[in-house]
Amino acid sequence: MGKIDSVTIELIVNQLLSVAEEMGATLVKTAYSTNIKERKDCSTAIFNSKGEIIAQAEHIPMHLGSMMGIVKEILNKYPQEQIKPGDMFVTNDPYSGGGTHLPDITIAAPVFSSGEIVAFVANLAHHADVGGKVPGSTSGDANSVFQEGLRIPLTKVCSNGKLIQDIVDFIQLNSRTPFERNGDLGAQIAANKIGILRLEEVVKQYGNENFNACTDALLDYAESMMKAGIHKLPNGVYDFVDYLDDDGIHLDQPVPIKVKITIEDESAHLDFTGSSPQVKGPINVTLNGLLTTVFYCFKAIMGPSIFSNQGIYRAFTVHAPEKSIINCQAPSAVGERIDTCQRVVDVIFGAMAKAVPDKVIAASNSAVTTATFSGMHPKTNRFYVYLETVAGGSGAHCKGDGLSGVQVHMTNTSNLPVEALEQEYPLLVEKYQLSKDSGGAGKYRGGLGIQRDIHVLHDDVVFSGLADRHKIAPWGLEGGKEGASGSFWLERKGEARRQLSSKISDVALNKGDKISVCTPGSGGYGNPIERSPEEVLNDVLEGKISKEVAKDIYKVALTNDGKKVDWQKTEAYRSDAVPQP
Repeated sequence: MGKIDSVTIELIVNQLLSVAEEMGATLVKTAYSTNIKERKDCSTAIFNSKGEIIAQAEHIPMHLGSMMGIVKEILNKYPQEQIKPGDMFVTNDPYSGGGTHLPDITIAAPVFSSGEIVAFVANLAHHADVGGKVPGSTSGDANSVFQEGLRIPLTKVCSNGKLIQDIVDFIQLNSRTPFERNGDLGAQIAANKIGILRLEEVVKQYGNENFNACTDALLDYAESMMKAGIHKLPNGVYDFVDYLDDDGIHLDQPVPIKVKITIEDESAHLDFTGSSPQVKGPINVTLNGLLTTVFYCFKAIMGPSIFSNQGIYRAFTVHAPEKSIINCQAPSAVGERIDTCQRVVDVIFGAMAKAVPDKVIAASNSAVTTATFSGMHPKTNRFYVYLETVAGGSGAHCKGDGLSGVQVHMTNTSNLPVEALEQEYPLLVEKYQLSKDSGGAGKYRGGLGIQRDIHVLHDDVVFSGLADRHKIAPWGLEGGKEGASGSFWLERKGEARRQLSSKISDVALNKGDKISVCTPGSGGYGNPIERSPEEVLNDVLEGKISKEVAKDIYKVALTNDGKKVDWQKTEAYRSDAVPQP
């Protein structure tokens, strides 16, 4: 057929997105575990017949990398004549196109029209436990992927529309919470079924040939739009380096991530030479995870409105040294790979801030602060695994303050409501609040982190924590100050409160013990002296900053009752803070 017109492209874009979104809604509404039905730690996508992503619902950016290779792996392993309607395929292996860490289980299915494969649908769900050395599967001191849980090679989980129960049994047997795995896997299969049904309707509307032409045009459109966005950037070479606190094993060794970005007309090349070699701990990233992170960054900076598909990858090239932390080789541990990807975002944004400071934000909390509690539920006599990723601050930018208590960049999960947590698990949330003074000062203030204190209500509980930016704080931009670091704290009756490391496993807890999770804030943007005194006063009244920070950093004096600005003192403070010519 001839060139696809823009109206048709817009129509099919929204149809495909509608299918992907309905798949996501089905998965969330039919899932069993709180991690999926409440926190929405899942994603859905549609692929063309060649295995290229043509649509992704607005869920978790990191999951794009987890799903990116599965269809091509299916096509490599199974001749097309052996793939039948009703077949579905499952995998989670980061080293064979199945994901980026083991808890992410992906299920994909072909879509047929007139006897030929015209597309694939796929969804991914983060399962709270897939075996491994600790409940929750991801251990802060894991030094091999073999310690992180069950590796599922690409295999059929449904054949000709019928569930292959042996596969589900195998997965269940390797999980501490098999009843959850059964329910969540069933939800994933249901989501694909609705995706197949809806996509068949779309293909029927256009016909096979026209549908294929339209999806090819979508990829070309995304590529051209991204190249047009890159072309608006000033040509040049921009670099930046940032660090992860440690790898979970060598606690005194910061781990560098370095990038050099070359912008030349409508092309971009990213070179990660100088980044750390792959490490012993679980913060390594496979190449597909890195490419997904670059995809996210360029879409965020250059084209938020560009339709999210694999055509964007054509607009940039990436060099990542083999056996490095951002292009690791098996059997490196990868359980906490997302914190490394978050740091990759920070270094790309840090580099691009030198070119377009008005298009990037200051460093966010940029960690997926994970708290996992597990034990035998005293009422049900079932083993439970409560996994939560607690949000933090989002960086300030040239037009306003950062957001507080949100997930950022490569993750997009919800904070688990206290009511849902306490209803399902024998735990008590004693405190849940924004952390005062955690947002970096600036003309625009960084978003605040969260403090969440969890009280244990029975004996023999195990806690594991995974986080970063406990030592190296989120940086500010254009004179903005850094945000506060995060922390884990343990309180036992009769003992002094003590801080735990950012990657800690197998902490034994008993009734009455308490874990305090404090997430990082984020960096500020611009000189704090330029923030209006009225905004500083509002921050104090709302409990976001203290009177001391208002005075010492923002140079704003308040009246004795703390409810008004003392303008005379403020003018004196600020005149003293501004260098005289």
